[in-house]
Amino acid sequence: MPTFKPFRGIRPSEDFVDIFPTHPLDNYSQDEINKKAQVDSSYIQMIKPYVVSKSKDVDRNLRKIRTNFEELLEDRKLVQDNSSYYLYEQILATKAVFRGLLGLVSVEDFRAGKIKKHESTLTHRKEKLAYYLDKVNVQAEPVLLTYMANPKVEMLMNHEEKNVPILNYLDDNGTRHKVWKIDNRLKMLQFKEVLEQIDSFYIADGHHRIGSAALNAANQKSKNKKHTGTELYNYVFSFVVSNQSIKIHDYNRLLDNLNDLTEKEFIKKIGENFLIHEKGNQPYYPSQKFHISMYLGGKFYSLHVKHELRKLQSEKNDLDHILLEDYILKDILGIDNPKTTDKITYIKGTSTIEGINSLKESVDSGKYKVGFGIYPVSFNDLLKVSDNKIIMPPKCTYIEPKLVTALVMYDMKQ
Repeated sequence: MPTFKPFRGIRPSEDFVDIFPTHPLDNYSQDEINKKAQVDSSYIQMIKPYVVSKSKDVDRNLRKIRTNFEELLEDRKLVQDNSSYYLYEQILATKAVFRGLLGLVSVEDFRAGKIKKHESTLTHRKEKLAYYLDKVNVQAEPVLLTYMANPKVEMLMNHEEKNVPILNYLDDNGTRHKVWKIDNRLKMLQFKEVLEQIDSFYIADGHHRIGSAALNAANQKSKNKKHTGTELYNYVFSFVVSNQSIKIHDYNRLLDNLNDLTEKEFIKKIGENFLIHEKGNQPYYPSQKFHISMYLGGKFYSLHVKHELRKLQSEKNDLDHILLEDYILKDILGIDNPKTTDKITYIKGTSTIEGINSLKESVDSGKYKVGFGIYPVSFNDLLKVSDNKIIMPPKCTYIEPKLVTALVMYDMKQ
């Protein structure tokens, strides 16, 4: 079983909870970041030396972030709790509800395979994030982990929700965020005992964050002759949710050329491994696994993976994304490495026809030649590829909940 520890969370005080947290920075343009950095006592203002500063002295900029963080603590704009677990719940504008627990997992469990991954990571990105952690020592956005639902955990969370949350925050997307602090010793012991029954956690979102935390821990260990494994840098701020509290959406593909093939030639080659049904101009959302939607030349097509190909792939990896990558993107379009190519544009789906309509609009704009809509990866398939140490292609899953940054933080120095 993987370790899941309580920690001394740091959060905005009641007067600043509406302005301090933010959505992840990659949701914003640089102009938007510049504007948000002007808001007094916001998280983005705290990290302004890194995201806005013109200074090329990276170390100085990162030291300034740490100084800003400590000043916010001294001014009581940020407060630090006693050691606690936290129940965290999101209620979306659509009324969808996601909830789980905030705590710490161990980098050693990640290395030992008790925390399982399904995506590869970019070395340079991990190194950059690890360097940031080394200088700032604050983890502001948790890794999203999932597990098979345990009724005892659900019962404890149901009971905890009857209390008054310590944070109740409505973001600018209309999502309500509620946080309950669990610091009663008996309650923490109850959560610890039921969580110990979980065999593995699976990374749903945050492969680079957990990878960079593990890299930073290894770097710190090499510098610390008295390393014991219990130092704060050995843990990763995480949000654990059951399979009942995540939603896996489709992640679709756009391509701007057909590798010098005509539309007729392209469709003929696809027919070698897929049964093709023309759907006309009626948007087609794939109804199940092994069904792929294609939009080409103003028409929709359903591509059904042939039985013999399904059988061939069943002992390997039969994800639709793999089949599309191997038998269309590589074999027909000549894209050998989807991780490095600029020929593929990824577009988030919605698990509804709306995502397919967005795909159609992108192709109709003339910027792209063909679009592929892919049925969402199931939770069981996510577990299957993680358990079998199969690495998915880039951008296979768009998973909710999407977490805000700096609602609760983990300080690796205190």
